[in-house]
Amino acid sequence: MKLASFQIGRKPTWGVIEGDDALDIGAILGERYPDLKSVIAANALSAVRDAAGKAKRIPTADITWLPVIPNPDKILCIGLNYEMHRKETGRAEVDNPTVFGRFANSQTGHLTNIIRPKVSTHLDFEGELAIIIGKPGRHITQADAWSHIAGYACYNEGSVRDFQRHTHQFTPGKNFPETGGFGPWMMTPDELGDVAPLRLQTRVNGQVVQDATIDQMIFDIPRQIEYCSSFTRLEPGDVIATGTPGGVGAKRTPPLWLKPGDIVEVEIDRLGVLRNGVADEA
Repeated sequence: MKLASFQIGRKPTWGVIEGDDALDIGAILGERYPDLKSVIAANALSAVRDAAGKAKRIPTADITWLPVIPNPDKILCIGLNYEMHRKETGRAEVDNPTVFGRFANSQTGHLTNIIRPKVSTHLDFEGELAIIIGKPGRHITQADAWSHIAGYACYNEGSVRDFQRHTHQFTPGKNFPETGGFGPWMMTPDELGDVAPLRLQTRVNGQVVQDATIDQMIFDIPRQIEYCSSFTRLEPGDVIATGTPGGVGAKRTPPLWLKPGDIVEVEIDRLGVLRNGVADEA
């Protein structure tokens, strides 16, 4: 099942994506489940399936895509998690995942613009696989980690590099409003299947700039969940952006910074394509 958050006109809602149609499940179940996060928290996918046959179908061309989870309790990002990326940054090998956070308002949806801020021209791309937590937990073992995943999505963990490098802490460069693309939808594990062999590719204006498979991660998904849940309680709707491969714009010669008019695509086999334009901050 593909689940998404979107707007019809000015009304935010959520639903199921089937082909070129969005099924407005929020119009039916919204009183009980006002957003996708609440559906996940209640483990209410059977109710969603039951409602799908009665839901109004809207062509996806007529909706505005929102971040898959517009209001996560937290977004945890795994840095330096592919060997090529670790090497291109010159960072040392580590025994535990590198983790930093993003704020919810740093995200934007599919087919919307990533915003280049007024204070920088060093806007970079980072194509990633995101996991959405379904079942809450603390001190989750690697053996149990898969059962805590509600779904997967494409993520463009856009980074403002000069602000990221002001200090050793990544937070400022990772949290400018509307710099992180998230979507178009999340796909449930039963539909996506084994993620390890899936190919992750990022393209800028049609040119391939990142290309890897998920099994090339240094710290795999169960290890990430185990580690993150050791220091925080993972909640339904939490997002873990699992890391980006090598080839980021900052490490190219010359650097490849995103500029207004660019089109960035993050594609993951079987999962879909996240597409965002780039625009300057108004």
